[in-house]
Amino acid sequence: MKGACILYPCYFNASLERQQGRKVPLSKAIKNPTLVDLENSLKKNGFKFIAEQKHHPSHWARREGRIVVTWDKSKQELLKRVCAKLEARK
Repeated sequence: MKGACILYPCYFNASLERQQGRKVPLSKAIKNPTLVDLENSLKKNGFKFIAEQKHHPSHWARREGRIVVTWDKSKQELLKRVCAKLEARK
């Protein structure tokens, strides 16, 4: 998927270790993020995205879903922007 980036709620989950799928620093992560939390953050940032009912391969039993964001820069930059708006939920 050129020009797109996939985000899973587990990337932002404060209760997970890095080895378990968290991709953001613990100080920026939130407890039990949902797909709706990510959607709200992306809307606040003005991103175009599609929510899908596909799940992270390591966490398939959780059925969290995922979001495909239209994005052509680094994934780390996208994660930082999403975290900035998620922090308001803490």
